Amino acid sequence: MTITVFIDGEAGTTGLQIHERLRDRDDISVLQLGDRRKDPQARCDALNTADVAILCLPDDAALEAVAMIEGDTRVIDASTAHRIADGWTYGMPELTAGQPDLIAKAKNVANVGCYATGSIALLRPLTERGVIGADTPLSINAVSGYTGGGKALIAEMTEENAPNFFLYAMTQGHKHLPEIMAYGGLSTAPVFQPSVGRFAQGMIVSLPLHASQLTGGLEAVAEAYREHYANTPFVTFDEGNVDRLDPEMHNDTNQMSLHLRSNADGSRMVAFAVLDNLGKGASGSAVQNLDLMIGATLPSL
Repeated sequence: MTITVFIDGEAGTTGLQIHERLRDRDDISVLQLGDRRKDPQARCDALNTADVAILCLPDDAALEAVAMIEGDTRVIDASTAHRIADGWTYGMPELTAGQPDLIAKAKNVANVGCYATGSIALLRPLTERGVIGADTPLSINAVSGYTGGGKALIAEMTEENAPNFFLYAMTQGHKHLPEIMAYGGLSTAPVFQPSVGRFAQGMIVSLPLHASQLTGGLEAVAEAYREHYANTPFVTFDEGNVDRLDPEMHNDTNQMSLHLRSNADGSRMVAFAVLDNLGKGASGSAVQNLDLMIGATLPSL
């Protein structure tokens, strides 16, 4: 049986990458509108014809698209519009035990955000096991490739005189914070400082920790990651003593690796997540969620 998929927003960065990942699949037919992609009636027809619609749109347009659906079309929304909304299943299969089954059965799936992917991957094993209390004051730092900012930022960062690095969202109001708190298991908002580097794709999320913040110290953190990611095909806990981490090391894949380094006595440590902001942080996770929803064997993305 061939599944019909409509990518609403197929011309955007995430939409193009999803299409690339589905292009050679013989179990999926991608419904494309071509020059009619901005025609409201054509979009409405496609949204209601497809078995699964993947929304790669700004929030307002995603809300509009969902309102157009009158039938049984299942939805994967890559915007932030529904990530903590009632009636939507959070599209992060590695979130907790049973999450893949919830995604598989869901009609509406809110695809996880890129910064949130790394942040929640670091937080959830610790809060779920009581290694970190929900009210622990934390800080999270992250650097992303510029493609995460969409066409405007891509154009800016490919100019000859573009900055090599900059911080932004410095007033602590980043749009990924609500989902980081909700699914990371936090009741106290972390200090979250994102930044952008002059590279197209890739991301590192860093979670600094003091042993005094933890129940069980360094080994409890390591054990939580070992246990949580023991059987996850796309997330690994790398216990090697790396001295450098490259934000581009997982580019063009759906892989994410976690790393943990500390000082000599284990009193201070940093946990890291490395992923492709357009792969595991967007298009890769969308295809992973799609495969769960249609019962496909998960490919090596």
